[in-house]
Amino acid sequence: MAVKSLVLTGYGINCEMETAYANKLAGAEATIAHINDVIDGRYRLEDYQILNFPGGFSYGDDLGSGKAFANKLLYAKTPKGHLMDDIQKFIEDGKLIIGICNGFQILVKMGLLPAFDENYKAQTTTVFYNDKGFRDAWVYLKVNPASKCVFTKGVEKMYLPIRHGEGKFIPGDANVLERLLKNGHVVMQYADESYRPSMQFPMNPNGSVDSIAGICDETGRVFGLMPHPEAFNHITNHPHYARLVQEYRRKGKKLPEEGDGIQVWRNAVAYAKEKLA
Repeated sequence: MAVKSLVLTGYGINCEMETAYANKLAGAEATIAHINDVIDGRYRLEDYQILNFPGGFSYGDDLGSGKAFANKLLYAKTPKGHLMDDIQKFIEDGKLIIGICNGFQILVKMGLLPAFDENYKAQTTTVFYNDKGFRDAWVYLKVNPASKCVFTKGVEKMYLPIRHGEGKFIPGDANVLERLLKNGHVVMQYADESYRPSMQFPMNPNGSVDSIAGICDETGRVFGLMPHPEAFNHITNHPHYARLVQEYRRKGKKLPEEGDGIQVWRNAVAYAKEKLA
C-alpha cells in the first residue's frame, strides 16, 4: 500500500516544502495543498493516511499564534458539510495527524490536542509568548517512553532546531497538567545535554510548564511539537556537522546521512502500512 500524506499550506505557513520532503524520505507520497483547496473539495482528507500541519507564521500570528488559522478550520464549510467533521472522521478512522511549531499552535487552539475524553473541540491548553523573546536554536529533547505517541515509537531522545516567539506551553490549570503527565500525553520535554528535563534557560528555550515540548492525544495518533523534525532531514543540517565528520573519521566510522527528524515520519508510515492497509 502506498501511504499518502497531505501537507497543508497557505496564509503564512512556510515549512510545507521541508515537511513534504521529510514525508517522501520516510516513504510516503506527499502532496502539498492550499487549505482553501481542501475546503473546496479539490483534495479530500479521506484519500490520505497522514495529515501534516507545518510550521510558519499563519496570518502573521495576529490574534495570537495559530488562532486565526484554527478558527478558519473550525468553522470552514465544505461542499458536503463542515471541514471539522471531516477532520473528526479522519481521526476516528485511525489516521495520523502531526502539527509542528505553528501547526502545534493550531492543533492546540482548535482543541485537537490534548483532546481529553476524545473531545476534539475543547481547548484546554495554549502556547504563549516565550519568556525571553524569539528563539532560533537547537534543543535537546527527552522522549517519554510511557507515551502512546505513534510518531516517537522507539525514540528515546532527539536533537532538533526551534524557531519561534510563542512556544511557551501552558496547561489550562493544575488538573490539566496532572492529567497530561499521568496519562502519557506528554511526548517530549526540553532537556540538558544529558537529556534530563530542564526548566533552565536556554535548555528550556521558552519557559514551557514542566519543560513540555510536545504532546499527543489519548490515541497517540495526533501529535504536536514546537521543535522542527523536518528541519533535521540530513546530517548536514546539524550545527556541528563538520566536527562530527572528523570525529567519525578518527573512529573509522561513517557518519549516518539521514537526520534524526525523519524517524518521526518513518514511524508514521510504518504504522499506516500496518494498521491502515
